[in-house]
Amino acid sequence: MEFIVQTNNLTKRFGKHTAVSAINLKIRKGEVYGFLGPNGAGKSTTIRMLLGLMKPTYGSIRIFNEDLNKNRIKILKQVGSLVENPSYYPHLTAYENLEALRKILGAPKSRIEEVLAIVRLSDVANKKVKSFSLGMKQRLGIAAALLHSPKLLILDEPTNGLDPNGIIEMRNLIRRLPKEYDMTVLISSHILSEIDQIATSVGVISKGSLIFQGPIEEMRKKANPKIRITVNEPQLAYQSLLANGIQVDSQNQHLYLSEQTDNEVAKAVKCLIKNDFSVYRVEEEKQSLEDIFLQMTKEGNLQ
Repeated sequence: MEFIVQTNNLTKRFGKHTAVSAINLKIRKGEVYGFLGPNGAGKSTTIRMLLGLMKPTYGSIRIFNEDLNKNRIKILKQVGSLVENPSYYPHLTAYENLEALRKILGAPKSRIEEVLAIVRLSDVANKKVKSFSLGMKQRLGIAAALLHSPKLLILDEPTNGLDPNGIIEMRNLIRRLPKEYDMTVLISSHILSEIDQIATSVGVISKGSLIFQGPIEEMRKKANPKIRITVNEPQLAYQSLLANGIQVDSQNQHLYLSEQTDNEVAKAVKCLIKNDFSVYRVEEEKQSLEDIFLQMTKEGNLQ
């Protein structure tokens, strides 16, 4: 399997504060890799190091299987990025903005119309950017990042400040890039639901440490389903089950079984009915992906 990005014990300290601590990213070719974590977790610092905007305190970065420290210019010629808000000339049109950048990058002129089509701004190519919505400006920022046909696209919180339509447009665009343009995408966000809909793999960073990396499905497996029993007089029922040697927790007027085998569930229900409690409902309660993420970042580990 070919890795486009690999970091080895990547660390960044600011004085005594460690912003990023020994992280080992592994991003495969053709992935949309969701880099997920609360605000202040170290996402932007990591991205700045990947883009050569900030030097690591320790550790190494390999992009396209080459050392970023030794081959920075060669590597970055194949990387596109959108970090924070895109910069543009408001008094120029979308086409003129891209033409100014194209001259610097040395990209062919035909590429402007191609990238405008990719981000679906062809119909407003000759409109001044100052009249654009925030979503259109973000898409123009991605068009600018795509001008030199990068193999790797790095997006730092690209849906920040967008309205629901803008978010949907951005999501659809990112989802298309690997298949249609043979591109690998790294997208950072603090919103799990956004990443869930576009990423093939995720890395979760909390307090500067990478606490999870792998397919989203693997993250879902970390959910611990619980068996919830709804009864009349839950406190008395709880005491009755404990007295009969059945491990159970009581929360918000519900009972939760510690052991979840069919036999244990049957045993608990039988015990409750035998002791004249009314059993209203027995159900499996699964954690949402959001719950798992919050639990992981709160605990700072995978356990």
